[in-house]
Amino acid sequence: MKNFTVLLWIFYSLSTSNAAMAIEEPKFNLIAKENAFELRVYQPKIIAEVSIDADLSESSSKGFRLIADFIFGNNTSRLGGSEKISMTAPVSVYEKSEQISMTAPLGVQEVKDGWKVYFVMPSKYTLDSIPKPNNAQVSIKQIPAKKFAVIRFSGLVDEEKMNKKVKDLNEWIVSRNLKPISNPELARYNPPWTLPFLRRNEVMVEVD
Repeated sequence: MKNFTVLLWIFYSLSTSNAAMAIEEPKFNLIAKENAFELRVYQPKIIAEVSIDADLSESSSKGFRLIADFIFGNNTSRLGGSEKISMTAPVSVYEKSEQISMTAPLGVQEVKDGWKVYFVMPSKYTLDSIPKPNNAQVSIKQIPAKKFAVIRFSGLVDEEKMNKKVKDLNEWIVSRNLKPISNPELARYNPPWTLPFLRRNEVMVEVD
């Protein structure tokens, strides 16, 4: 599975020539920065998203393949035929958990049920112009402007490391008197052959 995902990255890099040197990232305004922590306001964006019932590693791999299939051309453009969509960074995942209201004093309970994986679509697209996925597992969504607290780090990421970064980020959020209002997201910016110490990863939490 991992080897197949690597091959997809290589195929896309070759097919887009030098485009990988200028991969588009979501636009944001930097509000505050403190060591590895940042507070950002992201502009509205369109995402392609899939839901996977598996652990973090398998969900990331399966989700990438499904969305890569969509952007490689398994879609129907608004003018007919298919359209290749430029790769963007990062590839993001977040827990597909549900909040269930409970009576006091228990508060809120989260029930984890796999992960959601998404790519941000190039900014040139609107909901009216983005090609339609041929695979019903891929959904297109418009995301409004949001404010996120972010922690940046390098290396390989598993659920244990992600949880550690979530803990560090939550402590920083509390220290800034912010209120977390979303599940944490893991954003990965590099293809899988990148050396661990050169990788850019981020954990992000929407805040109010």
